[in-house]
Amino acid sequence: MTTTNTDCIGKVYLVGAGPGDPGLLTLKGKALLECADVVVYDALVSEPILAMINPIAERIDAGKRRGRHSMAQEEITQLLIEKAQEAAIVVRLKGGDPFIFGRGGEEMTDLIAAGVSVEMVPGITSGIAAPAYAGIPLTHRSYSSSVTFVTGHEEAGKYRPAVNWGAIAQGSETIVIYMGVHNLPHIIEQLHQAGMSLATPIAMVRWGTRPEQEELIGTLETICAQMESANFGAPAIAVIGNVVNLHEILSQCRPQFLDVKF
Repeated sequence: MTTTNTDCIGKVYLVGAGPGDPGLLTLKGKALLECADVVVYDALVSEPILAMINPIAERIDAGKRRGRHSMAQEEITQLLIEKAQEAAIVVRLKGGDPFIFGRGGEEMTDLIAAGVSVEMVPGITSGIAAPAYAGIPLTHRSYSSSVTFVTGHEEAGKYRPAVNWGAIAQGSETIVIYMGVHNLPHIIEQLHQAGMSLATPIAMVRWGTRPEQEELIGTLETICAQMESANFGAPAIAVIGNVVNLHEILSQCRPQFLDVKF
């Protein structure tokens, strides 16, 4: 439960750090990091982006990873409220985009309810950037005219019990799944039961846009065995659909990680 306080002297900025490559951070996000008094950051924010933070700013690691939650969501929100009472510029730095499976909407709502001034700074979400760096266009006139972004990891007690994988299988030519590594066998089963062929191409992109980016290309029938054999784990984005077939050609011209100091 958050505390309401109208005496805040500062403002909280929910900044999307992007997927990892520092060249994909927005200019507005970079400027805020350079002048921030406090930065509360997530686990998936890359080191080159953390290096842009004002050297005298207070840094707080609030990162959450599967099975290792350093701070509860309620604690993070309360921390932001408290820091806004002490500092002028408080940056909540979140991997990807705060409003795409990043709980940015929850944090922003709670901050407004507590009387805290808050502003959203969008970031490039990994569901777009990781496939692009792997040479997989999510839409293509010859392959796909629709794309669906969906989480593969659902919160208990959420607004409805489950993703309607049947509807997604029937209604979208390209499916992008966030946080789906651990539930992938179940997801594939649901898609297949809805009529999707096990021969459908799938790509798994791990650590997208970073120097350590890895890809596995297979089909719904083969991918789980491939992942087990390669010890391929999270964090990874899954892309399902015929656009995956373009990987072999387009990945020859993949973008390069921008390993420079700003």
